[in-house]
Amino acid sequence: MKVAVIGLGNMGAPMAANLVKAGHQVAGFDLVAPCPAGVTCATSAAAAATGADVVITMLPNGAILRAVAAEVIPAMHPGAVLCDCSTVDVESARAVAAQATAAGLGALDAPVSGGVGGATAGTLTFMAGGSEEAFATVKPLFEVMGQKAVHCGGAGAGQAAKICNNMILGVTMIATCEAFALADKLGLERQKMFDVVSTSSGYSWTMNAYCPAPGIGPKSPADNGYKPGFAAELMLKDLRLSQQAAEAADADTPMGKLAAALYTSFVEQEGGRGMDFSAMLPRFEARGRG
Repeated sequence: MKVAVIGLGNMGAPMAANLVKAGHQVAGFDLVAPCPAGVTCATSAAAAATGADVVITMLPNGAILRAVAAEVIPAMHPGAVLCDCSTVDVESARAVAAQATAAGLGALDAPVSGGVGGATAGTLTFMAGGSEEAFATVKPLFEVMGQKAVHCGGAGAGQAAKICNNMILGVTMIATCEAFALADKLGLERQKMFDVVSTSSGYSWTMNAYCPAPGIGPKSPADNGYKPGFAAELMLKDLRLSQQAAEAADADTPMGKLAAALYTSFVEQEGGRGMDFSAMLPRFEARGRG
């Protein structure tokens, strides 16, 4: 396929590189980042999108997505698909999908899970919202860039799945870190706690696969000074999106609301910016009950 990738940052660049390796013709554009080897650098987002069968966007937020969509949709040919892989608010995803559909295009909101490592290795999970036809068109590209792609429903469903998943992730990481900090103060060895919890009802991905305690369980950012695999500020972004969606949908999400507040304090007042989101553990270690 002829593919355009708009946004060649930490995620977009390796995704584009994997498409090139698979034999696709890839044009790219980014305001700052260079094009990976094999990607044809375009002079603008519209130029990259011209003639493309699929335009993939990987952008920081909904406002930028709306601006880029307004530029690339008029340049795309009827029947092409605009596939946004950013994590943005549901309202922006649906607005862009409506704009694309009105122009005779297919549209998908397909945010990803797996981080930079997954983007590089081609093992991302895509959660897609949009039509069955658009999903079928882009599925061969998902299979190159990832290990799983789930069609979640209509426009906005991919973003809904992503923010619900990451709300669980943020809440669970906080609970895991709290438990380790409490175990420390109760004199329970971390390894013993892990051995029990990882095979008991407290089992979770944050405990078993991404343990926030250094030297416990599989290797994780905790074993590398909490250098980010998934940065705390990105978790905060997703938690804020969850609360924006909850407000719009009149959904009661008290744990998500509290997690957003805790990550806000951690990132903005407690030195968490630039740290992995699991660095909540040393944050709780240093604090008492008050």
